[in-house]
Amino acid sequence: MASETSGETAGMPQLDFSTFPNQIFWLVLSLVVVYFIVSKVILPRIGGVLEERHSVISDYISQAADFKKQAEEAEADYEAALAQARAEAQAIAADTKADIQKELDKAVAKADAEIAVKTAESEKAIALVREGAVENVREVALATTNEIVAALMPSVSDDAAVIKAVTARMKG
Repeated sequence: MASETSGETAGMPQLDFSTFPNQIFWLVLSLVVVYFIVSKVILPRIGGVLEERHSVISDYISQAADFKKQAEEAEADYEAALAQARAEAQAIAADTKADIQKELDKAVAKADAEIAVKTAESEKAIALVREGAVENVREVALATTNEIVAALMPSVSDDAAVIKAVTARMKG
């Protein structure tokens, strides 16, 4: 209430024009102090952090490039080794196939030889059986003819004529 009696009006002291020069002085002084603190302390620290971060990121990028190059080299080596392994596998398969074909050819030749031998033996046996069969047929034919001639014509007993007739008939 004392302020009311002195005739002063209550209000914001910042808007009192009589204190503007003092406020401006302290404002400038505060800004200068804040500027020096920011420029001499805070900005160098931030700059250092940014520089460190930039160098770390650069290192990571260079390491990533090295790793990528190593991975590409490893992939190329892998592809080369895979191609070589495929070529070796194909060569082994071709060699194995050739060996199997040789063995198969030998087995076929051996089987053909055995079949030829057995065929020759069978042909000899068949020839012997044929000769024996022809001889047996001739003997049966002679005996049958002699009996038929003897039964039909008992007076004729010419064995030489019967043999000659049977032999002529068997020839064709």
